[in-house]
This record gives sequence, C-alpha cells and structure tokens, in this order.
Amino acid sequence: MEQLEKSVEANPEDPSLQFDLGLYLWNNGGDSEKAAEHFVLSAKLNPNNAVAFKYLGHYYSRVTLDFNRAAKCYQRAVLLNPNDSDTGEALCDLFDSQGKEILEIAVCRDASEKSPKAFWAFCRLGYLQVHQKKWSEAVQSLQHAIRGYPTNADLWEALGLAYQRLGMFTAAIKAYGRAIELEETKIFALVESANIFLMLGSFRKGVELFEQALEISPQNISVLYGLASGLLSWSKECINLGAFGWAASLLEDARKAAKASSELASNMSSIWKLLGDIQLTYARCYPWPGGTENSEFTVKTFNDSIISWRSICYSAALLAKASYQRALHLAPWQANLYTDIAITCDLVSSLSDDSETSSSWKLPEKMALGALLLECENSEFWVALGCMSDNSALKLHALIRALHLDVSLAVAWAFMGQIFRESGEMKLAKQAFDCARSIDPTLALPWAGSADTYARESISDEAFESCLRAAMISPLAELQVGLAWLALVQENISSPQIFACIEQAVQRTPDYPESHNLHGLVCEARHNYHTAITSYRRALAAMSVYSDNSVKSHAGKIYINLVRSLSKAERFEESVMECANLKSKGLLDVGSLQIYAFSLWKIGENDSALSVIRDLAGRISTMEKTSIAFSISFICRMLYCISGIDSAITSIQKMPKDFFQSSKISFIISAIHALDQSDRLQSIVASTRSYITSQEDVVAMHYLIALTKLLKNGEGDSLGFEKGIAHLRKALHMYPHCNLLRNLLGYILLAGEGTKDACTASRCCIIDVSECANKEGLKSALEVLGGASVSCNVIGNTAPRFSFPTCHCQSLNAPVVVAELQRFLHQEPWNNDVRYMLILNLLQKAREQRFPRQLCRAIENLICVSLSETEDEYEKFQLLLCASEISLQKGNIEDSIAHARNASSLSLPRSNLFLGHLQLCRAYAAKGSIDHMQEEYRTCLELKTDSNIGWICLKLIESQFDLEPDANLLEMSLKECSSQKKNSWKEWMAVHSLALGLVSIGRKDFFSAEEFLTQACSLGDSDSSLLLCHGAVCMELARQTNDSQFLSRAVKSLTKAQASSLIPLPIAYMLLAQAHGSLGSKEKWEKNLRLEWFCWPPEMRPAEVYFQMHLLGLQSEGRPETASGIENCQSPEKWVLRAIHTNPSCSRYWNVLPKLVQHPKSRDLQIY
Repeated sequence: MEQLEKSVEANPEDPSLQFDLGLYLWNNGGDSEKAAEHFVLSAKLNPNNAVAFKYLGHYYSRVTLDFNRAAKCYQRAVLLNPNDSDTGEALCDLFDSQGKEILEIAVCRDASEKSPKAFWAFCRLGYLQVHQKKWSEAVQSLQHAIRGYPTNADLWEALGLAYQRLGMFTAAIKAYGRAIELEETKIFALVESANIFLMLGSFRKGVELFEQALEISPQNISVLYGLASGLLSWSKECINLGAFGWAASLLEDARKAAKASSELASNMSSIWKLLGDIQLTYARCYPWPGGTENSEFTVKTFNDSIISWRSICYSAALLAKASYQRALHLAPWQANLYTDIAITCDLVSSLSDDSETSSSWKLPEKMALGALLLECENSEFWVALGCMSDNSALKLHALIRALHLDVSLAVAWAFMGQIFRESGEMKLAKQAFDCARSIDPTLALPWAGSADTYARESISDEAFESCLRAAMISPLAELQVGLAWLALVQENISSPQIFACIEQAVQRTPDYPESHNLHGLVCEARHNYHTAITSYRRALAAMSVYSDNSVKSHAGKIYINLVRSLSKAERFEESVMECANLKSKGLLDVGSLQIYAFSLWKIGENDSALSVIRDLAGRISTMEKTSIAFSISFICRMLYCISGIDSAITSIQKMPKDFFQSSKISFIISAIHALDQSDRLQSIVASTRSYITSQEDVVAMHYLIALTKLLKNGEGDSLGFEKGIAHLRKALHMYPHCNLLRNLLGYILLAGEGTKDACTASRCCIIDVSECANKEGLKSALEVLGGASVSCNVIGNTAPRFSFPTCHCQSLNAPVVVAELQRFLHQEPWNNDVRYMLILNLLQKAREQRFPRQLCRAIENLICVSLSETEDEYEKFQLLLCASEISLQKGNIEDSIAHARNASSLSLPRSNLFLGHLQLCRAYAAKGSIDHMQEEYRTCLELKTDSNIGWICLKLIESQFDLEPDANLLEMSLKECSSQKKNSWKEWMAVHSLALGLVSIGRKDFFSAEEFLTQACSLGDSDSSLLLCHGAVCMELARQTNDSQFLSRAVKSLTKAQASSLIPLPIAYMLLAQAHGSLGSKEKWEKNLRLEWFCWPPEMRPAEVYFQMHLLGLQSEGRPETASGIENCQSPEKWVLRAIHTNPSCSRYWNVLPKLVQHPKSRDLQIY
C-alpha cells in the first residue's frame, strides 16, 4: 500500500494508479471513503474506465445508500462495457429492489442490442419476459442467453415453460429434460414435463417423471396430485384396451397417492374430487378375480367370488360418494360435483340389493337438479338429469332442453335415440342415432343403438359392424355381450375378436348369466369343451344371484348347451345325468333328446337309448317340416349304431315315402347304403336323389358316392382306391373349382400305396387360409398338402438349397407349406391339428438342413405346446418321436431315450410301437449301449410292422453293428410287407436292394454292392438316386480292377440318372467326366466338367469342382475355340487357390500349387 501511495504521489495524474489504490483499499477492508475518492479521481482522469464506475456504484449502493448516484454509476459502466455481467446484474438488482421493472427491462434491452455477448442481459430479459407472460419474446431472449450459459438449469427450465405456454410441447419436453439432466432436483421441470406427457397421452412416461419427483420431494402436494392424475389417466387407457386387471392395480396406486395428498391438504376440494374419480373408476373397472380358466367348479366357490367382487365394487363406490361429498362441502358452488354424486349414487344403487320403492324423487335425480340450480344453462347437466331420471317424460324434456342449449351435443342425440328405441319408435331412434354419429363418430352409444335397429330389421352384417365399432370405442360389457350374440347369428362366434370381447365381459359382469353362457358358446365353437362346460355351470349358478327374473327364464337353453358340451367332451355319464334332470323338469326338446339318446348309447345303455329314440320318433308328427329330416337322420344313424345295419335298413324300408322327400335324408340313406354290400336300399336311394337340387348338395353327394365306391369295391381290408379316384376325377370335370372334391381326391391319393401319388395329391389342393377355418370333409387342403410335403420334401420346395431332388415330382411351384401353416396357426393359435402338421413339416425341413440349432429350438417349443394340448394317442406318439429325433441330433442322448421310452409306453397297435423301439435302437446305438440296443432290436423283431421303411432302417442298424439276424427273419418280413402292397412292392423292393447295397459298401464288398444296386435299378423304374449310386460303385470297381466294362456300366447308369432327373444332379457329371476321360473321350470329359460347374449353387460348390476347373483351364490354354469357357475366367493357379480355400485339408491341392507357380511355362496336363 505504501508503494501504491508513493506511486500516486509521484504520478497523481495517472488514472490507473488512482484506480489500483482505490481497489486495494476496497478489497482489503480499508477506508471505503478514501477508496471512493480514488475511484472518482480515476473516473475523472479516464471517463471511459467502466470498472471505476462499477465500484463507485457499489460504494453508493452499499455504503452511502445513495441509490440514485449508484444507478447513474452503474448505467455509465454498462454503457461503457455492456458485457460486464456483474455491473449489469447489480444495476438490475437495484432497479428490482426499487420496483422499477420498466427501467430494468430498458437497461437489459439496451445492453443486448449493443452487444450480442451481453448474455446477462438476455438472461435477465428472458426471466422478465417470462414473468410478464411474453412467451414468444422470452423464447428468443432465453435461447440467446443459453449460448452464454449452456449449463444453467434455470435458463433451460424457463425456456421449457415458455415453450409450454406457446403450445410447443416437444420443444418444452426437450428443454425440461435438459434442465433435469443438469440438475436432477428440478421439481418444477419434472412436474411440468410430466403434465405435458399426460396431456399428450404418454401416461407411462408422465407417471415415471412424477415418481422421480416424488423421490426428491415426498411431501409435495403438486407431485402427489399429478401422480394420482397420471395413474388415473393411464388406468382409463388400460380400460379402453380391455386390460381391467392392470387398470385396477394402477388405480390402487393412484388411490394411495391421492390419499397422501388429501392428508397434506385436507381443505382442497380438487384433491377430494380426484380421489372420488379414482374410487368411481375403480368400482366400475374392478375385474372379477374368478377368471375363465378351466378350473374345478363348485357353486359355493362361485357364489363367494361373486359376493366378494360385488362387495369390493360397492365399497369403492361408497368411498367415491364420500369423497365427492367432502369436495362439495369445501366448494358448494361447484356444480359438477352434484353431477358426480348423482352418478355415484346411481352406481351404488345398482350394486346394492336394496331398491327404492317410494315414488318420490331419487337421490341421483335430486343431485342432478342441484347442479342445474347452479348452472341452468349447462347442457351436459341436462343430459345427466335425463340419464338419472326414471320418468320418461322428464327424461325426454331434459334431453330436449340440452339440445336447445347445444344442438350439436352428440350424447344428447344418442340418449334421445335410446328413449325412442325403448318406446318402439324405431324411425325416430334411427334418425337420432344418425345425428349423434355424424356429430361425434367416436361415441359408442349411437353405434350400439344403430346395431340394435339393424338387428331388428334383420340386417345382420350392418348390425354386427355397428356393434363391433361400439365395442372397439368403449369396451362395455353390455356392448360385448351384444356383439357376441350378433356373431352367433352370423356363425362367426369362434373368431379371436369375439373371444377376447366375451372374456372381458365375463370379467366385468360375472353376475350376469348371459356372459357366462356366451363364453361357453364361444369356447364350444373353438372346440374347448371343458372350459365351455365350466362356463355353462357358472351361468346356471349366476342365476341364483342375478336380480332380473327375465333372464332366469333362459335356464332351459343353458342346460341344453351344457348337455351338448358334455356330450362333445365325451363326458357322457354327466350328460345323461343332466338330460335326466331336464326330463324331470320337462325341458327336453328335440335336440336334447338326440343328445340324451347318443349319450346313453355311448355309456352302453342301449335299451334306454332305444327308448329315448322311440320318444323322439313319437314327436315327429308334431315337429316342423324343417326339423323332421334331422330327427329321422339321427334315428337312422342311432339304429345302425345300436342294432346294426339290418335293423336300420328294415326301419328305413318301413318309413312312409313322404319322409324321404329331403336331401338330408337322402344323404343318410346313401351313407347306410354304402355300408350294405347287399344293396337293399338301391331303389330308395335312387328315388331320393331327385330331391338333391342345389349345387352344394350335388357336390356333397358326389363326395359320398366316391366314399361308397371305396368301400364297395375293396378286397378284404383294402379299399377300392381306383374306383373312388376315377369317380372323383369325373366329378371334378363337372365341378373343377370344388375344393371339397379336390381335398378328398388329394387325401385318397395320399392314403394310397403309391409313393408317387403324394405329388399328384399336392396338385389337387388349392390353399385359401381364410377358408381353412371352415373345414369340410375328411381333411382340409392345408392338411393334405402338409401331409404330402412330409412324404416328399420336394413339394413346395421352390429353391432347394440343401438337397437335390431325384424324384419325378412336378410340384416344385406348389405353395410353401410351412409358410401357409404358420399363417394359419397365427390366425388360429388354438388349432392343435395345424400345429401338429407344422411340427412334422419343420422336422422335414430341419432334416434337410442338417438340424440347425435355431430351428430345432423352435420345433421343441412347438412340441411342448402341442403335447400339453393334444389328447390323441397317435399324435402324442408322433410328437414324442419328433422330440426324440431332435434331441438325438442335438446330442442330448438321455432326453432322446426318455422321449422314445414315453412314446413306446403308449397304448397303440404293435406296428406303431415298432417305430418307437426302432428309435430306441438308434438312441442306444448313439450312446454306445450295445446290450440295450440288441434288446430293442429283438423287441422290434417280435412286434413287427407293416412299414417298409421301418424294416429297412432295422436292416441298416443290423448290418452297421453286426447284429446276428434271426434266420433271415428280417428279410422275410420285409418281402412279406412289400408283397401286401401290390401297387408299390417294386418300389419298396428297390429301396430294400439299395439298403443291401449300402450295407455291402460299408463292408467294402463292392461286387455285391454292384449286384444289389443293379437289382434296385431294374425295380426302381429309372430312379435317379439308384442310378447315381450304381454309377459311383461301378467307378470304384473300375478303379480297383482296371476293367473298362465297369466304366461302360458307369457311363450308362450316370447318363440315365441325369436324363431321368428333373434338375441336373451334381457329382453325376463329374463322375461321367472321369469315366469318359478314362475311356479316352477328351471332348466328353471337357463337356461334363463344364456341366458339373453349373449344377452347383454358388454357395455350395465343393473344392473338387474348383480343382477340376484348373485341369480344364490347363487343357484349354492356347485354344481360341474355348476362350469363352468358364474355366478361362481365371488362371489355373487361382482355381487351385480357391479349392484350397474351400478345403485346406486336402494335400492333393497343396502338392499341385507349387508346380503351377514355379513352372508356369511348362505345364503338363495330368488327370487326377
């Protein structure tokens, strides 16, 4: 300091020395007055020293409290240096403390205009503009300020608020998000961004932000209120989607948040109203916890669950009413609270067993009038009065008054249409509903009302579409039940959409018998009979707790539905008990009598069944004409099943001729005639054919005639396939587009003996996934094509990549079966038959692709699902064998053995169990357990089978593991099995000879192998695979014996193999090239090598092909006529390098490469 004083005394005119001395005194607690004197002198000596004026401003504002002088000094400093944030902030704080906001804004604006780097000015100006709600100007100022202070969380928060008020919600969310990133405790940013998400419908994100804010400030009322509101909105979204359980859990969390908020601020009516809204929504959406799963049913458990569900809903409604009343007590001027209480009281009344019997005004009506007393011009309150009132005149007056106030009020038009509909004025009702729909198409009630009017006019399609639209807009149980009824009329009740709707209806109205009844009908249509039975029993139990007596009159129909499902589920004893119960009540109609008789026959009570049939016959005279044919057909079928064909024929011959005047009876008589080898009904059948007039019936009769020819023209246990196929082909000439006949022809061809018939069967079928659900006949087109593709993997395999088909199948362009099966399974995921067929086709695909892990995993998942659902023993057997094969190929030997053991333990014919024990042989062989394998081998010999391929596989196992055959029993069994199949015995004997040839090859006995393969080729009708094997064996014999005779045989067989194959066979051309080269035909050698190149897909070419190309390239060098050949596209060295790259383990390729590289000019052709 002394040095500064001396410097000032030496140079009193130096402004910087004066300022330094004053600054030292100011900062070090010296005399502030002397410091100010030095600042004044510095400012006089240098008027452009902004810092001096700043400190003078500090002196006047903090020491002398002369605010006017301080302001002038600060203004001078800001004028000289507008970028100085300290001066600017000090001046603005001074003006703010004096309430001079206008001057504050002017200073900030001047500074921001003078310098774009005066970020403090933009910041202060932005805050002021936010305070003044000048949102657009604030956005510009805050954006400029953020460039100087990018990490200032307050600036980002203010910018988010400005964006929010301007309606720029996306930008606001980003700004608030940036503020939260910079400072996680920004409650305001969290709350406001959460509110924006709620407003935009992103309820999950909004709730997450409120929960984040609640962790920071657990006692914040705004956060608790916002969280409760968000959860309520989210639950309403779930309700619209039908997720009632999820909605209820969200509402429970919302209730906790709202209660916590009410405890912190118990005098806020908005919080109590929110709590009431939550409780009211909870009472309306709480789902019945009983579910619709196939569980053990008892009436007591069901009634207890209904009482518990109703009690929870009733308690929630009472709590909602109390919350609204508390809100009304705090804010009695809020008219909408009266309406809320009215709605809640109406819900409480519906859930309560007590009903008001007095003629006085009910509480909901009084509360609605209370709202109108406060706001008589509110149209929505008039609509509420119209809904709450039971007086039809008052209802209509209230709705008309609402429309006077607002003619575009869609809900008023909708309720008015409902009043007209209830009074029978359908024309006015339709007009009102049309007005409501044109004003607001998102309102469910007018669509539902229109559906009812269309249904009364018998316009079922329009009724269904309107009701479906209503149920999609608002998933109310009443709409869903109505939709299910309309779907039942349209015979579309099994669709996934209807199933989902009726599942939700049962959750919301478990005390309504019709919900359970319709759920049973839906499950029955989807062949889920056990669940249907449970639903029908629940419907009957619900009648004891349902208050409306009009519904109880339908108990008889529900009993009949129950009996029918019991019969379909093969629970015949229970069906008989229920039928007896119906009989005691006098509710047995014609349909239930048929079920009664059928069930009695199934449990072996034939006499009782005949007695019921006599009762049914006695009612024929009183039946309607349309019902007579069905009853007579049923009687004929039951007589055939109980008393035999003679009794049925005798009864038919005694019937009056008038009974035969129906196509239905013609079909049943023709069916019985098909089983009668004596043709006693020939004349009656001929006379009834004249009543078959419609094309559909004519086609069905051709179907039946074809089956008749199968039965009547067979020999022994075999069917007359030729006659049946011939008739179907004639019928298809008349009806070429009939899928019913096509599918039957495909199925018969597939069931025939010929192995080539599978290809013909696949060409018969036309797949239409939309029609597969309506299965007609024995098999659908998809099932026939699926079975054909299992028997021959060429079918539908448009681009074989992993195998090369050698058969004559012409179905390469058939539909891709796996894709079609997957499409249909996606359409009907409950269809286990389609899943079973898909598993078999996928296994075929996996076998072709060498069992890739991902595909194996998918097959295992499908098998697991199918095993849990199927009840058919043979399907279980096949699925377990598939699972065993997948496990075997994956190396899980123990699992493979376990699956095969389970398959072999099923109750199936011995010929099927043979395949299970054969699989065990293979599994034990892979495990190395020879003793167990021999045991299973002997079991297979004892069981025997009619499957040729089974015997052939057993023969291969025997030869591979040197098992001792039992006096050639295996060969004798195979020949016997093949001889029984007259049309295909040559084919199977050829396969047998091929197997013996492969066994000989394994033993290195190529002479025997050549003899067996020669025999196979003579029997196999020029099969390419047999010829290829024979040619390869002949080439090996030629190599061993140097006999050109074998070379000639090889050339002959390989040439035939290529000529008979649909696509060029790889390897065959290479073998031909070697044979011709050995015989001295150089041109044929070159030709066949080039053909070999083009046989292989690029990704599958083996190394040997590249190596042979190098030989061809060496031979073609210097020959202009071969310049365009494939071998000249690169040098011989590169061909060898590609061969080495493909198969680096082959020493031949490595030995040739140095010779090509070292002596490129002197290459000698060597044929390897």
